[in-house]
Amino acid sequence: MSGILDAMASTVFDRRPADPALVAASLADSRLSVFWLDELPAREPLPRLANRRIHTDLVVVGGGYTGLWTALRAKERDPQRRVVLVEGKRIGWAASGRNGGFVEASLTHGEKNGESRYPDELEALTRLGMENLDAIQATVEQRGWQCDFERVGSFAVATELYQLAELVDAHDGETEHFFDAHDMRQQINSPTYEGGLLSTRDTALTHPGKLARALLDACLEAGVEVFESSPVLGLHAESDAVELRLRDGGVVRANRVALATNAFPSLLKRYRLHTVPVYDYVLMTEPLTDAQLASIGWHGRQGVADTANQFHYYRLSADNRILWGGYDAIYHYGGRITAEYDERPASYEKLASHFFTTFPQLEGVRFTHRWAGVIDTSSRFFAFHATAHGGRVAYSAGFTGLGVAATRFAADVMLDQLAGLETERTSLRAIRDIPMPFPPEPATYPAVQSVRWALDRADHNHGRRNLFLRTLDAVGLGFDS
Repeated sequence: MSGILDAMASTVFDRRPADPALVAASLADSRLSVFWLDELPAREPLPRLANRRIHTDLVVVGGGYTGLWTALRAKERDPQRRVVLVEGKRIGWAASGRNGGFVEASLTHGEKNGESRYPDELEALTRLGMENLDAIQATVEQRGWQCDFERVGSFAVATELYQLAELVDAHDGETEHFFDAHDMRQQINSPTYEGGLLSTRDTALTHPGKLARALLDACLEAGVEVFESSPVLGLHAESDAVELRLRDGGVVRANRVALATNAFPSLLKRYRLHTVPVYDYVLMTEPLTDAQLASIGWHGRQGVADTANQFHYYRLSADNRILWGGYDAIYHYGGRITAEYDERPASYEKLASHFFTTFPQLEGVRFTHRWAGVIDTSSRFFAFHATAHGGRVAYSAGFTGLGVAATRFAADVMLDQLAGLETERTSLRAIRDIPMPFPPEPATYPAVQSVRWALDRADHNHGRRNLFLRTLDAVGLGFDS
């Protein structure tokens, strides 16, 4: 009897583990490298800001999506404004070049997370998120960006029967369409699917590296001065300017500063505990043959994510590879960000096993790339926005893995704040509120591990949240996206 109960409490991935030899063979020739960045044509590095002092109207720190959108939007608002962007390494090398390429409308990491925290503002946040996604699409089309942008929608799929009720409830017959197990498998053929919900408007897909490159080119064309390999060591506010000190002797004095440093430690000490860096792991297959692609269907090319707490996300690339990521999010003690954490065989093996459980008909497919990226996780699981030094410095972070589109929204929030504007965006409580910080080490590591363990247990217990998770929900620290 205990064996039967254990089986009932296991997930589909426990019940149908892939052959270890198949997993090993699939990973044997993969290389630890980011597919999206490998795909980009080579370019010469941009100059370092070394042993120079410059004064600018606006300096943006960070060359990922948040920083690039902020610089570009600043020039669109005022083409005469001098805008400088400084990046510690190369433009788009971190989260902006390593993500899955899901361009989601949600600003709150899903409707349920937003509803649980800001129910009175959810309608406005949803509308603003959709307007933001529409604006990104319009920008891509009007500027002719070649970034494999597809407004194809996404599936949320149930791999356990208990997950179906929520998907059924979300069906509205207009933009949200429920599929039972049979019909879902006609859309995408996986024996793990018990049903699915197609959201037709709120997701686009893109090539992350190409999007970062297009943003960089647009910034340069607009007159933004961009410096690479120019890490900022410190920030000091003076009466007439805010001064940034750079590693190689450079100094930037600016009237306004926008901080877009994602998971890296904030230059504002008061916010250094408001995010923790969580490593997410990803695999990319070789291009599927026509026969392999036909075996799974997927004619609509939608993005897909399952609905467990520890979830997978996956999509097709332009050349019909499958990107397969998620599930094994890892926080390393001390919150360090280092390349040595990119290689984690246990995570890649788990991902590969789950891939073949989902698509057993793809036995023999090889993975060409494996990589990791750091997620800037906040305690409310979506971005927060702060100001400092009398409104002369703005800061946005904590996107928690759903920031490809939300970074553009964050750019507008920061620019509104730096201009002292009262807009619909800045008037929202969701924008004004600052989430609770994480505890300092040595408390952070066991706290994060406890949450991961409890979420895993819930996935293995028909979604039932234990007392620990219910307590976190009650104090506003629960995750439900």
